[in-house]
Amino acid sequence: MRRPLADDLAERILDDVLAGRYAAGAALPSESELAEEAGLSRLTVREAVKTLRSKGVLRVVQGRGTYVAPTEEWSVLDPTLLIARSAAQADSLLMPLKFIEARRLVEVGVAELAATRRSEKDVGKLEDSLAEMRRASRVKDVGGFVQADIAFHQIILDAADNAFVAAIFDPLAQILRLTRYQTSAHAPVRRHAIAHHDNILKAITTGDPTAARQAMHAHIVQTENDMVKYVRDPAAALTDLRGSDLRGVPHDSV
Repeated sequence: MRRPLADDLAERILDDVLAGRYAAGAALPSESELAEEAGLSRLTVREAVKTLRSKGVLRVVQGRGTYVAPTEEWSVLDPTLLIARSAAQADSLLMPLKFIEARRLVEVGVAELAATRRSEKDVGKLEDSLAEMRRASRVKDVGGFVQADIAFHQIILDAADNAFVAAIFDPLAQILRLTRYQTSAHAPVRRHAIAHHDNILKAITTGDPTAARQAMHAHIVQTENDMVKYVRDPAAALTDLRGSDLRGVPHDSV
């Protein structure tokens, strides 16, 4: 199904912002000028601007016009905007590391809950996902590895059986997919992930919430260390990923 014209226009305006055509603090052309340039109605322009406002990219000042907001106001839940924010930071690792910090706050508690609520079916699914991670790592299938890795974490989230926690974590899913591709392209990182996932699986299987919490915490800390060690330029890596088809990409950096 064709995307709404307003979404296409919003993406084009965002591309112009990212390319530097409209810098932070700069005014966009008027609504009528944007409509004429794009060959679209003013209503479509209005909807496109509304979309970018909701993501913190644009500000509308009544009686004055529409302006590009500072990058630090842009939504971190949109992968494209996260890329831009990372690139704008003096320390390009700052945003990815803050994301991992957020994961730690959520997923450690989720693992604890899952250990007390998981079913035998959940354990079986976790075993299957871990087996797929091992298979994908052996053949250097980074795409398959990441899909199995994310599936493993989703099974734990489902096993925790808390709709409020799931709602909190859901917006992070797309960002998680990107950041896991960044690190999992490196063979040592995959080995670390498999070992830590095995520890998490054992703790959840035995129904030990303390061990599950500790195992997940250790896993997230290792992920943070791997990000610092192996991802030299997070913004560039994220940009490369954004422009590629991430599904089933066989690639190994080590």
